[in-house]
Amino acid sequence: MESNRLQQLSLSAVVAGFVAVLVGFTSSVAIVFQAAQALGADAQQSASWIWALGLGMGLTSLSLSLWTRLPIKVAWSTPGAALIAASSGLTLAEATGAFLLCGALILVSGLTGWFEKLMDRIPLAVASALLAGVLARFGLDAVGSVRTAPLLVLLMALAYLLGRRWWPRYAVVVVLLVGIAVAGVQGRLHLELVDWAWARPVWTAPVFSTAALVGVGLPLFLVTMASQNLPGVAAQRASGYQTPVSPTLTVTGLATLVLAPFGAFALNLAAITAAICMGREAHEDPARRYWASAAAGVFYILLGLAGGAVVGLLAAFPKELVAAVAGLALLGTIAGGLSQALQDERHRDAAILTFLVTLSGVSLAGVGSAFWGVVAGTVSLLVQHFRRRV
Repeated sequence: MESNRLQQLSLSAVVAGFVAVLVGFTSSVAIVFQAAQALGADAQQSASWIWALGLGMGLTSLSLSLWTRLPIKVAWSTPGAALIAASSGLTLAEATGAFLLCGALILVSGLTGWFEKLMDRIPLAVASALLAGVLARFGLDAVGSVRTAPLLVLLMALAYLLGRRWWPRYAVVVVLLVGIAVAGVQGRLHLELVDWAWARPVWTAPVFSTAALVGVGLPLFLVTMASQNLPGVAAQRASGYQTPVSPTLTVTGLATLVLAPFGAFALNLAAITAAICMGREAHEDPARRYWASAAAGVFYILLGLAGGAVVGLLAAFPKELVAAVAGLALLGTIAGGLSQALQDERHRDAAILTFLVTLSGVSLAGVGSAFWGVVAGTVSLLVQHFRRRV
């Protein structure tokens, strides 16, 4: 049986997993380092954060994908890292206590099943609009990167169009190779700056203070659930995958609890990078796309073990290359989400409101636009269809 599974592994799935990790790390690793530094972490402790987060994301993505045969990808909480980076007056030990509280609350939400029940009540049109709104920003960033690197981005776009015509399964592979080649010719790959060293875990004994638990622990949990897990589940549902939400949350909560003393502040379902693994570029057969998230898990593990060295390697790529790869890889998913969101005329107003609010990037009370997009769509549905058959 295992050999049959391995026969389903494809190059396109492996590349999709690599692109997902590339986009996820390079787009937000700086925020993670800022969060560690805001708590007074030194270089070894910061590398330990990458070790813990890499292993946590890698092992959970790999195990959940192979267990369920669904493209389940786990990520760190980027808005959670931003929240930590904005905190002040806390020690690393106090923050570790807050991380443990966040992990415990995620675990409880998985064990009780309340979050899955909430997600089951969100219509598919709203979930699809939410996914499209979250991902459309990456498409806009790809277009915007033409201003600073026109030749690089335009050649990558041309490679994508040719790839979609002649090698549709490997279009993203072609885009990535062309991008690396052009960046290399332009002298924009700074591999000489990479510090090749293995990361080592550094234990931080937790201290439980009321200020840290209330000021960081609870907000970290809320922002992770609202801004990460909610769009993560929506992305799965919009792509046609009925992911077992409660068991997945249980696993991510438990992983956060175990790895929090080493720097894993919050692990959750991925949305943006997961869409790369769930798209047709990963594989034409939706039933075989779980190998993309499994491959991402392996890359995450390698990143965690290599720590700062691999982070530096990813940082060696020009930001325009990363933006273009992400935007082009997500085009199909964005189009599919919009098509599904606007298909049912009864839910069209709610869907377009959800899309626009999510795309706006507005943040209120420290909670990101993904949550408020769902709120806008839900209010629209209630006003238009209350006591009607939806």
